[in-house]
Amino acid sequence: MGRRSWERSFGNVRSFVGNAMGGLRGWNNLASWAVAGTLAYFLWVKPAQQLRKEEEERAALAAASDKYRYIEKRKPIPDPQDTGLIYGKKKKNLESSDN
Repeated sequence: MGRRSWERSFGNVRSFVGNAMGGLRGWNNLASWAVAGTLAYFLWVKPAQQLRKEEEERAALAAASDKYRYIEKRKPIPDPQDTGLIYGKKKKNLESSDN
């Protein structure tokens, strides 16, 4: 009796999953999923990828076309201050005041 109830519940789950997926079995089910996947790709995925690619191309073209855009060509001059403050004691003064 225990085995029969287990088989029946497994059959009910299998039937529920089959009905939830459209009630089709075998090749019909596979073909419908293939059609749905193809439609989803061409209606949603491909246009999103193409839009992203066009935006990247547009941004690259805009960056390359601006000949007056500022480009840093030299390394910045290092700050000569030791403490990082505008009005501060330098390190050698700090060392001499501690001794």
